[in-house]
Amino acid sequence: MKPGSVFVAWGAFLAALAMALGAIGSHLLQGRLSPTMMDIYHIANQFQIYHALGLILVGILIQIQQGRNVAILRWAGWIMLLGIFLFCGGLTVLTLTGWMWMAIFAPFGGTAFIAAWILVGVGALRG
Repeated sequence: MKPGSVFVAWGAFLAALAMALGAIGSHLLQGRLSPTMMDIYHIANQFQIYHALGLILVGILIQIQQGRNVAILRWAGWIMLLGIFLFCGGLTVLTLTGWMWMAIFAPFGGTAFIAAWILVGVGALRG
C-alpha cells in the first residue's frame, strides 16, 4: 500500500457515507425533524463531505512529498479523521436520537479540524 492511501480510502468512504446521509436527510428526515435539528444535520453532513475531501488531499500530499513533512501530514490526516468522528458523528447521532449530550463532542471535533488544517498548511509549506 502506498503511503497516504489510507487517508484517500477513508476520505472516499466517508464522502460516500456523507452522500448517503445527505439523501436520507433530504428524503426521509424532512418533516420528521425540527427545523433546528435539520439545520444541525445538514451542518454535520456538509462538514463531513468537506473533511472527507480534506482527507483525500492529505493522502495525495503524502504520496507526492518526501521527508519530515510526511509525519506532519500523517498527523493532520489522523486528527482530521478524529474531527469527522467527533464533530460530524456526534451531531448526526444527536439529530437522529435526540441525545443532546452528544453535542459535547462538537467543539472537540471542530478544534481537531482547525488543528488538522494548520498541520496541512505546515506540511505543504515544508514540501
